[in-house]
Amino acid sequence: MPHAKAVSKHLPERQRKIHIKSATAFLYLFLSLGSPDSPGFIYTLRSTIPIGAGLGSSASISVCLSAALLIQMRALAGPHPDQPSQEAEAQIGHINRWAFVGELCIHGDPSGVDNTVSASGKAVVFQRNVSGPPSVIHLNEFPRLPLLLVNTQQSRSTSVEVEKVKKLKINHPELTEMILEGIGKVATSALELISSLDFHVNGNPDALDQLGSLIGVNHGLLVSLGVSHPRLERVRELVDHSKLGWTKLTGAGGGGCTITLFRPNTEERIIEELEQKLTAEGFAIYETTLGADGVGVLWPAVFRCATDAKAGKEIDQEMFESADGVQGINQLVGVGAQENREGWKFWTRDTCSR
Repeated sequence: MPHAKAVSKHLPERQRKIHIKSATAFLYLFLSLGSPDSPGFIYTLRSTIPIGAGLGSSASISVCLSAALLIQMRALAGPHPDQPSQEAEAQIGHINRWAFVGELCIHGDPSGVDNTVSASGKAVVFQRNVSGPPSVIHLNEFPRLPLLLVNTQQSRSTSVEVEKVKKLKINHPELTEMILEGIGKVATSALELISSLDFHVNGNPDALDQLGSLIGVNHGLLVSLGVSHPRLERVRELVDHSKLGWTKLTGAGGGGCTITLFRPNTEERIIEELEQKLTAEGFAIYETTLGADGVGVLWPAVFRCATDAKAGKEIDQEMFESADGVQGINQLVGVGAQENREGWKFWTRDTCSR
């Protein structure tokens, strides 16, 4: 702790606390997984995920740190194309358990859902139990769905939003219980729909419409709990007006982010028009994929354009550190799209297992 508390003393206290927690997680994992016999290394980390927006940025960092350190100590054999599914499953679990340790260092009492889905990829149904470990159902056949992530850039406090719900439950216990029960039924209905054989983006648009309806119902129930915000409602209003998809708040609410599931075959022109409106009103926009792969390794780490078949220049520390912003990092390493970089390899679960 004395080493961690010594970092970034020149920064404002709010930002410095984030650095201290990050340094604590790294140092704890490094001391747990490193060896006195190892030579010295320089570790460079950059994240393209907004911090403090309820998007699991700390979990993704913990997953990357634990995977990197486990590879460095040769505790992992993968990932590789011919890796048996049982071995991949075990190694994902190994990475995830250490990532949870990193989350403990950062948050103190995390649920474990963020690091679990970051490590596993696709989607999971996660339920924290009163006693014993949480129950986790891996949805390994979850399709890749286009997703619009909008950051309201409105700061929010998870503890404040939790207190709102607690107060509502004290003042209106029966009504609050009905709302919470409704949220649970929405989740159950979504799981049944996603698990059905006919849930395909192109094969059965009706199934996606049904999922979109559940997203809308879920958001409405969260609004009734009082955890929305005018900035969140403005995003939903703009999306609804464009008829582009279905929107709900994500995370604790009170600000933070929304997610929008696109309708099938949405015209790129409509998406661009919506994004221009959102940008003009000060929202930050990210086009991403729901149901993508989890933790992976870029090896060999070679900078090569998708259309260039020739060998490129190896990505070194200087190139990585000097990449300009989110777009620069994405172009350099091909974040979120392994088809852009042949070197990306991912640990993947057996699609037939649950």
